[in-house]
Amino acid sequence: MISRLLEQIGAKIIEILGDVGDLVTLGLRTFAGFFRKPFDGPNFLYQLQAVGVNSVPVVVLTSVAVSMVFAVQLSFGFKQFQAEGLAGQVEGLAVVRELAPVITGLMMAGRVGSAMAAELGTMQVTEQIDALECLATDPVHYLFVPRVLASLVMLPLLTGLAIYVGYLGGYVLLVWVQGQSAFVYSQDFFKLIKGRDLIIALIKGLSFGLIISMVGCWRGYRTRGGAEGVGNAPTSSVVTSSLWILVTDFFLTKLLLV
Repeated sequence: MISRLLEQIGAKIIEILGDVGDLVTLGLRTFAGFFRKPFDGPNFLYQLQAVGVNSVPVVVLTSVAVSMVFAVQLSFGFKQFQAEGLAGQVEGLAVVRELAPVITGLMMAGRVGSAMAAELGTMQVTEQIDALECLATDPVHYLFVPRVLASLVMLPLLTGLAIYVGYLGGYVLLVWVQGQSAFVYSQDFFKLIKGRDLIIALIKGLSFGLIISMVGCWRGYRTRGGAEGVGNAPTSSVVTSSLWILVTDFFLTKLLLV
């Protein structure tokens, strides 16, 4: 009984290490593909639109909703200590350091990463990727590079957009609803924020973009099992990306704020 359990644990560990090694290998091939020709410009522009422009409504809606809810909680909490004036300062710090990059990363994992996994998974089970290899086309260079590059460009920009929208969400709640001075809120929102905080937020956006695109492409590229496999690939991509985003966020926060 115990030996069988140990065998199952060992097999699972080997499977996980194999997946990590496969993902790292594909990541290195993708990085090498950044410097190889030909560069597929039209596909890159299409991915910029798919990853960035088409995601703007989702980022705006989620950022304004989360920032307003957070402002409500802060206003209610600080009111009990008669310190309502601190709500704007804490709101700014939380939006820039955590809420904007993490919420943007999680939403993009659901929207962009799952779409990449489904698209490449469909290509895999319909043997379109095998056809690319028969035509002497490197599928990693052709499929991975435009998507990963577009994510590296657009996720920091979307994070910046989420910060601005978060500022507006807090403004609506604390100024329009709670009656706080607009000048005081604007001063308080940026009072505790330093240039380093904005850089950390953009670094997080860049890291999350790499995680989302690589995991999405990897899950799609390794899809097996026909229609069932295509259905599982997006779910697996979202779960894996979300976990890595939260783990990476912890370590980046710990390392960059020290």
